[in-house]
This record gives sequence, structure tokens and C-alpha cells, in this order.
Amino acid sequence: MKIKNGEVWRDTDGNVLHAHGGHILFYGGLYYWYGEDRRDDCYVSCYSSPDLVNWTFRNHVLRVGSPVEPTRVRSDLRLKNDNGRKVNLERPKVLYNERSGKFVMWMHYENGSDYRCAAAAVAECDTPDGDFVYHGSFNPFGEMSRDCTLFLDGDRAYFFSASRDNADMHMYLLQEDWLNVERLAGRFWPGEYREAPALVKKDGLYWFFSSFCTGWAPNQCRYAVSPRLEDGFGMLRDTGDETTYRSQPAFILTVNGSETVSYIYVGDRWDAGNYFNSRYVWYPLEFPGDGSVRMVECDELDIDAATGRISW
Repeated sequence: MKIKNGEVWRDTDGNVLHAHGGHILFYGGLYYWYGEDRRDDCYVSCYSSPDLVNWTFRNHVLRVGSPVEPTRVRSDLRLKNDNGRKVNLERPKVLYNERSGKFVMWMHYENGSDYRCAAAAVAECDTPDGDFVYHGSFNPFGEMSRDCTLFLDGDRAYFFSASRDNADMHMYLLQEDWLNVERLAGRFWPGEYREAPALVKKDGLYWFFSSFCTGWAPNQCRYAVSPRLEDGFGMLRDTGDETTYRSQPAFILTVNGSETVSYIYVGDRWDAGNYFNSRYVWYPLEFPGDGSVRMVECDELDIDAATGRISW
């Protein structure tokens, strides 16, 4: 079944799909796509699909009126700012914690007026598409935290976020319930100004993708490889073209099928003048086996989620 890159994507009810900067979680035989929803009083919406092509709207899982519950001694629990306007909750990522039986969401938080807060925010839920409980925002170990992602490595979960005004990329090991950071486990590419982190594990290696900081304008995606997360990464290398085919990384989708495993770069094609005109692009990733990765530009992508096979 085919998807068409750069076009307006709609859910099964015919409504525009709102899931930018998001993440896809496979659970219970379905793919759940979480992403930014900036309409009205919404923050994060959730869609589900059995085939990665047909997406059914499930819920506005986080919104201005979501239930709030503190889990830390100090955190900002407000879902509106002092002026009564919405705050910014960006790049939501969700993982399922088998220990706690909870779906845990981490995000980038700003106060809705400027980008000086540079904080992380956390929410959780008993179900993948239920009403998430908001646990507030904070600065991990007092550090700035902007563009972010979550990554599950065995039974360990890590939170990556751009810090020091985006100059550095930080990696935090999370506590067992994934609601707080345990320790700063890595500080990568100091002074390189990387954002939009996306991570995948393949053949025992960790592949880290990110963009440079150019605001809403697209730039060159770069990647680095590591045999062990906490040992750090090697040199940054280019993939895609100088604008990453006019996109920025959101996450890397792994399609585990009955015949093969495929990897897809999921990116946002931002419209700086009209956020709601931003589009999605899904590009296949090829790993030749020589330590490199190739991003394949295509107008259409044919996905067989059952077998894991993709073509373009």
C-alpha cells in the first residue's frame, strides 16, 4: 500500500492528520502515531494503523485540560502560561514500560511566549490512546532541554535532548519508571549545534541522525554510529542532500515483518509561514554494510507492514 510524500495526509475519516515532530510505537498488533496537534486546546494527538498507511484518529491524548499529577519535588505543572495562553509541547515521544505497565511520553516544553524555558516534560497513561496524565516540566540536572527523543535499549530507556542553547546533545539514562532522569550518561558533539535527534539500532550498532540548527529552514542531515551508547559516537557524516530533501528528522521507523526488517526515515517538511501547511515525508534507509547509510528520495513508498518489505 502506497504513501505519497509531501502531500496532505488524512485519517480514515478524511480529516487532516496532525502528528508532526512525533513518534510511532508498535503495540498489540497496531502502530500508534503520536504527534503535535496545535489546534484549539490540543497538544498531542494519537492515531492507530494496522498497515502504516491507513490511520484512524484515536484521541487527543494530551490537551490543556488534561489531568495533572506531580511526581517530582519541583516541576512546573501548568498547561497554560501566565497570560492564559497555551504553552508549547513539541516532539512527543512515547514508549511502553513493561515494568510499570504504563505508556510514558517525553516532550520539549516552552512557555508559549518565548524559548527561554528549554525544559523537558513528562506524561503517562495506562493505555496507548487514553487520556495521559501530565507530570509537569523541568530542566534535567538544571540543564536546558529542547529537541528530544526517547530510545529503548533492552530494559534501559534513554532521553536525548539538545542542550546549552542547542550547542550540545545530552543523553540521560531514565529511572526505572521512566518519569525522571537517573544520570547524565553522555554529552555528544559539543559546539556542533545538532537538533531533531532520531535513533535506531541495527546489527548491533546505534545509528544517530540529527539536523543542524537553521530554524524552520531545512539543512543537511548527518549521522554517526556507535557500538555502545555510553561509549559515545564517531564522526558525523552526511546522508541525503544538503536540505535532506527539504525535511528535518522526526524519528526512524523500524518495520519488523515476517520476511524482513525495513527502516524508514520519517521527516517533517516544515512550512515556516504556515505551520498547518507542513507535510510528512517517509524515505527508505539503506545500510550497505560498510558503516554508511543511504537515504533514498522518493515520491511514493509502497509498504507491506506484514512482511516488512518496502519498495519505491
